[in-house]
Amino acid sequence: MSTARTENPMILGLSNQNGQLRGSVKTAGAPGGGVGGPQQQLIQMKGTINNGNSLPAPTTNAVIKLGDDWKKNLKLPPKDTRMRTSDVTATKGNEFEDYCLKRELLMGIFEMGWEKPSPIQEESIPIALSGRDILARAKNGTGKSGAYLIPLLERIDLKRDCIQAMVIVPTRELALQVSQISIQVSKHMGGVKVMATTGGTNLRDDIMRLDETVHVVIATPGRILDLIKKGVAKVNQVHMVVLDEADKLLSQDFVSMMEEMLGFLAKQRQILLYSATFPLSVQKFMNAHLQKPYEINLMEELTLKGVTQYYAYVTERQKVHCLNTLFSRLQINQSIIFCNSSQRVELLAKKISQLGYSCFYIHAKMRQEHRNRVFHDFRNGLCRNLVCTDLFTRGIDIQAVNVVINFDFPKLGETYLHRIGRSGRFGHLGLAINLITYDDRFNLKGIEEQLGTEIKPIPGIIDKSLYVAEYHSESGEEIKP
Repeated sequence: MSTARTENPMILGLSNQNGQLRGSVKTAGAPGGGVGGPQQQLIQMKGTINNGNSLPAPTTNAVIKLGDDWKKNLKLPPKDTRMRTSDVTATKGNEFEDYCLKRELLMGIFEMGWEKPSPIQEESIPIALSGRDILARAKNGTGKSGAYLIPLLERIDLKRDCIQAMVIVPTRELALQVSQISIQVSKHMGGVKVMATTGGTNLRDDIMRLDETVHVVIATPGRILDLIKKGVAKVNQVHMVVLDEADKLLSQDFVSMMEEMLGFLAKQRQILLYSATFPLSVQKFMNAHLQKPYEINLMEELTLKGVTQYYAYVTERQKVHCLNTLFSRLQINQSIIFCNSSQRVELLAKKISQLGYSCFYIHAKMRQEHRNRVFHDFRNGLCRNLVCTDLFTRGIDIQAVNVVINFDFPKLGETYLHRIGRSGRFGHLGLAINLITYDDRFNLKGIEEQLGTEIKPIPGIIDKSLYVAEYHSESGEEIKP
């Protein structure tokens, strides 16, 4: 099944304001916008997004009596039977129950569909629960969010009416995603209050929210530092700070904010650093601020095992035609298409919609409420293709994405690694296709050598078993249609 075409492409034009097609967005599964297939059920989000905060869906907490078989009452999502690679299956065989977690937290974990800890979770959770600082390096899409959120939520004391933990992330979209996961995992815990605060949203709303009980803050650096300096966010009792995508947070863009923020915290605090790549800036920060950190490195190889990488050698003028050919030949569940500038994102999105394909776009120059809506709707499967800048490379986890296309090839190996990590999430299969011009040829070779990976010439026919879930069983065997 190829990418769905719109029924009447002439009617649907792009809105320059909100990154979405004009006219009604069709529901999941409908021609021109919906996402079909068994993966669709994996990406439904509960609650809504409002001014940068995720709001939990109402839940009813059943009273748990001693001796109850509490697992029987769980509302588990459908079992994910897609093949998974050793990136997430090469575990020691531990169970979440082995970590002596609160039963209410375990209920949230299982209802998220997390059956067993991934390797990074096995290594990280018991150490984080002990209160020790951590420097953890693991591949994109292998469960880093769960690795720090589970011990963080376990250590929240509901009797203390104060901010006890903070998660700092580099982008607003990642803040929304992490807060949504936190709310869902903690929904049975009887009142853990999670707040997302990011730049681009109403500061007054955040100030009013902090006047009430907040236990966990998920934030971007500029906004949380602003709230701390104004005396609104009181962080003197914070005992755990997580830097997710630590390499970006400790780059020149943010490191001075991170240093200033730590100055407001208590001396006895736990710092957890998580990322797929760790440049020298991270090492310098670790030496200055972490106390005998426990180091975890699960990066024997850099790229995900389940992502097959190809390149197509084209001229700049051939790129759109090549993209049109890919859309017609590939079985795309959802795709993310990367460009190197905001202007090119909007131009390409317009071209794709003119070709008759459903398309959203997102970049940093858009108004925040429009970015929120695009992110929310794409994650919920209301559109098949998303064109974006590198804004969307950090930690964004959309399970239905099985194809990533680099319309513009990146210059840095680190950028390439994060981009292709948007497919093949949590050990599943995915495809990364790179459109390479004459000027990109040296970058291609350099990134292959830097990452120790192979990007192959694109074949005439791409085997569906490399990236389509329906062609695999749980054991990894191809399913005959």
